Amino acid sequence: MKAREFDPRRLDVQAFAEAGAQLDGEQARAEWPRLAESGAADAPQSDLPPVRWTLRGESRPVRGAPPQTWLHLKAEAQIDLECQRCLQPVRTLLNAQRSFLFVAGEDAAAELDADSEDDVLALTRALDVPALVEDELLLSLPLVPKHDQCPSVPAMAASSDDTPAEAPPHPFAGLAALKGRVRPH
Repeated sequence: MKAREFDPRRLDVQAFAEAGAQLDGEQARAEWPRLAESGAADAPQSDLPPVRWTLRGESRPVRGAPPQTWLHLKAEAQIDLECQRCLQPVRTLLNAQRSFLFVAGEDAAAELDADSEDDVLALTRALDVPALVEDELLLSLPLVPKHDQCPSVPAMAASSDDTPAEAPPHPFAGLAALKGRVRPH
């Protein structure tokens, strides 16, 4: 008997989990437009390796209730982001590893999601796996991308001599001077 084939663009989550199936993907960067938009503008995206992902379904038995439907996702990508120190591209490895519990209906998902540490989604027969992968990779972007050791010093921080720059005046220095001139009545 031939194993059932599942379409990652329209995945029947319930059937996939019940089959305990697994999908693996490796797709070129051109197929991930939102991820590419997040990259540094002046960094070439063509030299980045493809995005790799694995999705595994699980039907987990529950005593006295129907089995739970789970999907387990692992995804990996590299992206060039703008370093917040030197403003040059910094190659960043993104790793996303998440598990999702699927339940019947949006209301049940919202109610369980509020009380659970797990990600709870409404059960669907047409899940777009690449969109889910891209969402999870975007969520794994660092808040402040930076090099461990910047390759160059930003132009603003560079100084032509070793003398320290003069400190700006204190914002209340003018008020202190005025206060000394005013005489109480």
